[in-house]
Amino acid sequence: MLQSLNDVAQLTPTLEAARTASLSLASASTELKNKALKMVAQSLRDHATQIVTANQADLAAGATNGLSAGLLDRLKLDAPRILALADSVDQIALLTDPVGQVVRGSSLPNGIKISQVRVPFGVIGVIYEARPNVTVDLAALALKSGNAVVLRGGSAAENSNRILIDLVQSAITDAGLNPDSVQTIDPFGRAGATELMKARGYVDVLIPRGSANLIQTVVRESQVPVIETGAGVVHVFLDETATKQWAIDIVHNSKTHRPSVCNALETLLVHRSAAERLLPDVLDKLTASGVTVHADARTRALYPSAVPATDDDWGTEYMSLDISVAIVDSLDEAMDHIRRYSTGHTESIITNDLQNAERFLNEVDSASVMVNTSTRFTDGGEFGFGAEVGISTQKLHARGPMGLPELTSTKWIVRGTGQVRA
Repeated sequence: MLQSLNDVAQLTPTLEAARTASLSLASASTELKNKALKMVAQSLRDHATQIVTANQADLAAGATNGLSAGLLDRLKLDAPRILALADSVDQIALLTDPVGQVVRGSSLPNGIKISQVRVPFGVIGVIYEARPNVTVDLAALALKSGNAVVLRGGSAAENSNRILIDLVQSAITDAGLNPDSVQTIDPFGRAGATELMKARGYVDVLIPRGSANLIQTVVRESQVPVIETGAGVVHVFLDETATKQWAIDIVHNSKTHRPSVCNALETLLVHRSAAERLLPDVLDKLTASGVTVHADARTRALYPSAVPATDDDWGTEYMSLDISVAIVDSLDEAMDHIRRYSTGHTESIITNDLQNAERFLNEVDSASVMVNTSTRFTDGGEFGFGAEVGISTQKLHARGPMGLPELTSTKWIVRGTGQVRA
């Protein structure tokens, strides 16, 4: 792996090639982009065995290097996950091409016609860790939205990313697109990531995906504009009118379906009037699935097997089979807790009180706010985007699951017939 400053200087031709590729990709037809995506999807299916073999090498190295269970789960690519990735690429090919869409337009009194249309960013940089699925998702979304993409996927997924990039580049070349439209700078290691953050003028926007530490490092140090995808300290609030079976099923699904992902439940809040009715059965199902309950004193009085929660637990994104639980006196106290500790990702209320549901939806300021459903639905695939760039927890440009439109900017088209300004 290249690490020296002289070696990293070799990064410039890679970025220049991405910039050149972005120019032709921006004007590529929807038909050509869809053809390339379909060929990528088929290549993933055809080479699933080779991908699994490469991924197993990464998993073995990760286990040896002490990667957490959550990161190992994110790193894993088995045959069903590869087929799901291929299906998501096919779905992206079926989605409407955002490039050229008219956002708004009008005719001025002097006859000039103006329109605001969607255009690609140009070159997108992505820094992520232990998530080889991101390699495919971002390549596919970038291609469909007319952007070249430069990927830094991290050493933990080195073998997986290498074969995935090779397959994508081969497929898009065969389709007639420039293979430099999708590139990796993994051979440059962390030094390459540092240079990518300084690549203003080559890279138009940088997207970090991974731990809170990775994201904040990129936000702090990048000279390139950043779209921040946030960590997920996700909450569910069981209101006093919550249906018990809904509470049991939604909490269990939100926590255990994929505990390592950012939309997994981390903190459960329960109205004191419903605690005795709901908590024992809700927590029994969680503990039966191996979840460790970190609870406040009032919860432990009802559920003595829980371990005491510390102040740090309320702000922790576990990404594991752990959950923090607190009893609150009111909806207002629940929302105060969420405002204090949430990362602004996803929050859900389980209730049969329409007024409380509407207050929660209107007053909780997160990217996704839900009523009577699992937090696991905050996902680009579930929202119909085919895949997602990430879950943006910032408020500028994009918020929530990011799909194709979020990978575009706009420009103004002005058509006149000789008018001059008075």
